[in-house]
Amino acid sequence: MVNCALLLRLEAQPGKEAELEQFLKSALPLVEEEPETVAWFAVRMGPREFGIFDAFSSDTARQLHLAGKVAEALKQKAADLLSKEPIIDKIDVLADKLPGAPSRIRGDLPPEAFAP
Repeated sequence: MVNCALLLRLEAQPGKEAELEQFLKSALPLVEEEPETVAWFAVRMGPREFGIFDAFSSDTARQLHLAGKVAEALKQKAADLLSKEPIIDKIDVLADKLPGAPSRIRGDLPPEAFAP
């Protein structure tokens, strides 16, 4: 069950794109140690733009992740790899579709409210 998430936006310093990409890929084993992190994605959105999207079952799990090994590693590498501070958005999940789980919509809105 997913109730909340994080969206981080990261901008690599010029010439540090490959290093930032490798750093993000290397974070996967650390995230795999976090049972409360339901889903985790490291993404590239542009030539120097990267991101992380994580999903959690609770805000407590999200806070644990923010205090975890990936966050600590990113803090240590930020000055070398990033051209500016990461943008971190805390997100409330309204609906989800995950493998092996039924689709869910949160709140009082009926499913037809999301129809095109």
